[in-house]
Amino acid sequence: MQIDEFPRLDVIAVGAHPDDAEIACGGTLASLARQGYRVGIIDLTDGEPTPNSPGPHVRLQEAQQAAQVLGVHQRVILDLPNRRLFDSFEARVMLAKEFRKYRPTVVISFGDKTPNASPDHWQAMQITDAAVFYSRLTKWDEHFDGLPTHKIASQLYFRLAFEPAVLSGYHHDFTVDISDTLETKLQSIRCYQTQFPPDREYVFDRIRGAALTIGAAAGFYAGETFVSPRMLGTRDLLKFLTGG
Repeated sequence: MQIDEFPRLDVIAVGAHPDDAEIACGGTLASLARQGYRVGIIDLTDGEPTPNSPGPHVRLQEAQQAAQVLGVHQRVILDLPNRRLFDSFEARVMLAKEFRKYRPTVVISFGDKTPNASPDHWQAMQITDAAVFYSRLTKWDEHFDGLPTHKIASQLYFRLAFEPAVLSGYHHDFTVDISDTLETKLQSIRCYQTQFPPDREYVFDRIRGAALTIGAAAGFYAGETFVSPRMLGTRDLLKFLTGG
C-alpha cells in the first residue's frame, strides 16, 4: 500500500456513527474547512440498523451529504458493528491504519460515557485512544499493511451537544467560536432525515441552545467546547488570549 494514495489531512474527527461528529463538532469542522485546513471524519460503524432507515445505503447518502455541507474533504466509514461496537485489538488496528494513511495533526473524538445514549460512544473513545498510540508504534509492521508510522501531535475530546457543558475529570477545556458556522452545523445534522424526522425537531433547539450557552460563556455568539488530556500552552500569550 502506497502512502501517496491518500491525501494528508490536518484534522480527523472520529465518531461511532454517522452524525456523531456533526452533532459534537460540526461547527468547528466547518470553520476549519473554511480556513483552508483539510478536514476528515471517520465513522467506526455505518449506524445500521436504525429504526427509521430503510438500509445502509440511505445512511451513507446522508453522511456524504452532511460531509459536503460541512466542507469535509474525506469521510471514511469503517466496517465495525453498530450496537455491538467493542474496544478490541482488531478495531484499534483498523482505525490506526486510517491514521497512518491520512496522517492527521489533530484527532478529535469522544471523551467520556454518554448516559442514556449509545454505549458505542464509550467504546469509540477507547478505540480511538488506542489507535492514536498504535499509529506511532514501530516494530509492528505486520499489522499495518506496510504503512509507515505516524505520530499525531494533538488529541482532543469532544462532547455531544446534549451532554454537560464540560467533560468531567478534565481541567484543560476551551471553546471554539462557531458563530459563523452554527447554521452550517445544523444544516449538516438535518441531512440525517432518518435520524431526525419532524417529530424530533426539538433536538435542533437543544443543539442550538447548547451552542449559544457555551458561546456566551466564552464571549462568542455560539461555540463548541473541547478538552485536552494534556495541559494547554502557548508561546504567544496575546494570540492565545485573543484568538488571533
